[in-house]
Amino acid sequence: MSYTVVLQPSGLRFAATPGRSLLRAGEDAGVVMPSSCRNGTCRTCLCRVVQGEVAHTIEWPGVSREEKAEGWILPCVAEARSDAVLEVPLAASFDG
Repeated sequence: MSYTVVLQPSGLRFAATPGRSLLRAGEDAGVVMPSSCRNGTCRTCLCRVVQGEVAHTIEWPGVSREEKAEGWILPCVAEARSDAVLEVPLAASFDG
């Protein structure tokens, strides 16, 4: 099973499977998103869920309760639970 993740405004898309972070799934498909620590603390990868269901894989990622309520996530420690649209302004493909 996999879900389709679309990034705005670039229109880049990739498949995300359960057990794989959104950041890693994107990298597997040649998509680069801002990142640094990869453990949910630095907030470099902070982005917003526009549509769909995404769940963090750790209990207390570096996102406040208010930010979570507004749809903000850390894709380095989050997985897709449905097809999703994410707002990631600085996303790009490996090939340019």
